[in-house]
Amino acid sequence: MSNEERIRKITAEMVEHLKAARAIADAAGDRDFTDAERGQVTELMGKAGALKKELDGAKADARTRAAIKDLGDGIGIVDKTDKPQPNGFVIPQGQSVGQHFIGSDEYKGLLATAPGGHFTKEHRVQSRPVGYGRLLPATSGQKALVTGLSDTSGGAFVRNDWLGLQVGLGPFQRPLMLRDLVTSGTTTTDTIEYVRVTGITNNAASVAEATSSGPQTVSGAALVNAVGGGYKPESALATVKVTTPVRTIAHWIPITKRAMSDAAQMLTLIDNFLLYGLEEEVEDQMIAGDGTGENLEGLANVSGVQTQAAVGSDLLATLRTAKTKVRIVGRSVPTGYVMHPTDVERLDLLTDNENRYYFGGPSGSSVSQTGAAGPLWNLPVIESEAIPQGTAYVGDWRKAILWDREQSSITMTDSHSDFFIRNLVAILAELRVAFGVLQPTAFVKVTLP
Repeated sequence: MSNEERIRKITAEMVEHLKAARAIADAAGDRDFTDAERGQVTELMGKAGALKKELDGAKADARTRAAIKDLGDGIGIVDKTDKPQPNGFVIPQGQSVGQHFIGSDEYKGLLATAPGGHFTKEHRVQSRPVGYGRLLPATSGQKALVTGLSDTSGGAFVRNDWLGLQVGLGPFQRPLMLRDLVTSGTTTTDTIEYVRVTGITNNAASVAEATSSGPQTVSGAALVNAVGGGYKPESALATVKVTTPVRTIAHWIPITKRAMSDAAQMLTLIDNFLLYGLEEEVEDQMIAGDGTGENLEGLANVSGVQTQAAVGSDLLATLRTAKTKVRIVGRSVPTGYVMHPTDVERLDLLTDNENRYYFGGPSGSSVSQTGAAGPLWNLPVIESEAIPQGTAYVGDWRKAILWDREQSSITMTDSHSDFFIRNLVAILAELRVAFGVLQPTAFVKVTLP
């Protein structure tokens, strides 16, 4: 039975009970009800009241279904368990960030300003920012407009229900893993000061008992063997105070009001385009940022990072030698290699003198697997397009920190340029982060043969 049929059936039954009660009341006129009449009227009114509650519930269900239909199809059912995503975001209450935005009070409040959730040319659009628990300014120029009139834009989302393979923007995105490799931190200020260790001198030594109370006549390392003995050697820890500012990383896309109203799959644009774009830029800045202007100071431009030249034409020997430098010179325990996918391919294709693949070959696992122990000199290999081809980094990635000042947020408005008079809306994504390397000698930049 459909909801409409159910409403009609309940209404008819309630009317019959009310008619019967009124008939008894009319028959009694001005006199008091007899006990039998009073019992009948009470029973009929009780049934009518129960049916009225059931009718109100059915009508509420109908209104809810209508609201869902107005919002459009495409919101999938997801697991209710919070779990991290490869790009570093934490799913809020089992939802994607886009689904969280669609269900947020800010977005619902925005929809409440338009009857049925549909925005027309008479409506203004201005949402409050929606934050999430889990980065260069937008450039000027022409943007690719998302419109509901075109089948190659927002109009592609307005379609009949169908079952089949639905591909998002994932095929055009690279895996992002550097955020998971470094130490995560938070800050509540716009500038961070931290201590960077630039050198360690360990002069600890066995010290003989003093044989004389005479005054000190020598200094430095000579104290160890000075006449009279008992002098303890002095070690040194070279540090420098580093100040790094928090940088804003943001971008936006335009969308028509029609596309915004009709395309519930707008969450795809948020999850798989806007927020992904922020994280991709963060990863690039962590490696290649030059520290000037609004750029972060990336690892490639931090003074004191060790270097390793190619060991002949031996790729494996070069990478192993660099690992040793992290241990001996950097006095650190390396946690992984980061390499460009093309260089990882070179590793996968390495063979011995009998043409056997070192890392399993086509039927085996790639060298770029992750875990506590990886296949390359017992370290995991992380692929990242942020690393230039022909270069690799190995180090103790725990000694690099990414501080979150303001985590990712989404804001919508039509108060941009001439968007108000053109029925366009800007969807803005932004975050604010800072990046720092605590001990540069714990990292080695490797030039691959």
